[in-house]
Amino acid sequence: MTYELEYTFVRTNGISLHVVQCGPAEGPLVVLLHGFPEFWYGWRHQIEALAAAGYRVWVPDQRGYNLSDKPPRVHDYQIEQLGADVLGLLDAAGEQQAFVVGHDWGAAVTWWLAGHHPERLKRVAILNVPHPAVLGQALRHTPRQLAKSWYIFFFQLPWLPEQLFRRRQFQFGRRALRGTSRINTFTREDLKQYVAAWARPGALTGMINWYRAAFRKARRVGQVRRIAIPVRILWGRQDAFLEPKLAELSVGQCDNAELMYFDKATHWLHQEEPTAVNKLLLDFLAAEPASSLS
Repeated sequence: MTYELEYTFVRTNGISLHVVQCGPAEGPLVVLLHGFPEFWYGWRHQIEALAAAGYRVWVPDQRGYNLSDKPPRVHDYQIEQLGADVLGLLDAAGEQQAFVVGHDWGAAVTWWLAGHHPERLKRVAILNVPHPAVLGQALRHTPRQLAKSWYIFFFQLPWLPEQLFRRRQFQFGRRALRGTSRINTFTREDLKQYVAAWARPGALTGMINWYRAAFRKARRVGQVRRIAIPVRILWGRQDAFLEPKLAELSVGQCDNAELMYFDKATHWLHQEEPTAVNKLLLDFLAAEPASSLS
C-alpha cells in the first residue's frame, strides 16, 4: 500500500517543528532524526518503505532546520532541549513509546534519549555516529579522529562559518554532501532541495548552533549512561568524518547491541544503500515482541 506524505507542524517543548508524517495512523510510531546539514528530506528513501510495512512514520525538521522554529540563542540547542523536542513529539502523537532511528546529529540525540529516557523508546537504530562517551574519548586521545573533526572547531567562530557556508550559492554545503559521498548519491535536484532549506532565514545559524552548544557543554553531552534497550548500529566504513573503530567501541557501551558495517558506504549510507538499510531497519523493528506493537 502506498501512503501520501503529510506535511504538518507540531508544537513541542515550546516551539513548532515541521514534521513530515506517513503511514497508517494506527501503526507503531517510528521517528526518524536527521543530522547536519540535512532536514527531513535526508530520509526520503526510508519513509515510504517503513510506512508500507505498517509503521506510522514521523520525520521532523529538527530545531534550527528548514521549516522548523529557529531559537536565537546557542543555549537553545543544548542536548537536553533537542531530546525534549523528540519526547514532545511522542506526547503529541499520543504514544508512550516509539522506535527512534537517528543519523549523524540525529543519532547523537537518539543516543542521549536511549541513555536518559529508555522508558520512552522501544529500540533504537544508529547510523554513523558513536556513543557520546566514545566520541569524547576519541577527540581527546585519537589524533586521526581529531583531524577529521576540524570543522567542529571552525564552527565555534561567530558569523564566519555562516558566511563561508552561504557563499557561491552554498558551495560549502554542496561540497560537504557530494565530496564525501559516493558518486550520484546526491542528484542535482536533491541539492536544490538542500539549498532551499539552507537559504531559509536563520537556518544556517540554527544548524551550526548545534555544534556551538555541544562544544560549550561537551562534558554534559558526553554524560550518557550505558544503553540497556536494544540497539542496532549501521556504519559506512568510508566515512570521511568518523573512524570505523568508534562503532565497535560504541557496542561496548550497550547491553544489547548489534553492529553491521557497510564496507563501501560512506557517512551517507542510508542514501547510498537504501535497499539494504531499509531491510535491516525493518528486520530490527519487527523483532519487537508483538504485544508491544499494539
